[in-house]
Amino acid sequence: MPIYHKLVRDLIPQVIEAGGKSCVTKVLGQSHHLGEIKRKMQEEALEFQEATSPSDAIEELADILELVHAALHVYDVSYEQLEKVRVQKKEKRGGFSKGIYLIEVDDE
Repeated sequence: MPIYHKLVRDLIPQVIEAGGKSCVTKVLGQSHHLGEIKRKMQEEALEFQEATSPSDAIEELADILELVHAALHVYDVSYEQLEKVRVQKKEKRGGFSKGIYLIEVDDE
């Protein structure tokens, strides 16, 4: 039996059981859950980086967004509150849509 020890989507146990298999799971406490969200976020970011097609990239972005929603739930923060912070940062420092790549800064 393969051993995974990783955060999975909420319906994965039902998917496994519908396929005629059984699995062992546990529900994580808040701090452990957040740690696993962060680890899963790194995994999904790497998969996004390695995606070779637009559709694969969008799938990975959807996973990342789902993890953002999970983290917000743990922090008891709404998506609207997150969006407000995002907009404030964008207004102050800009976004990333123009593809500006900083080479160096002359500090003299």
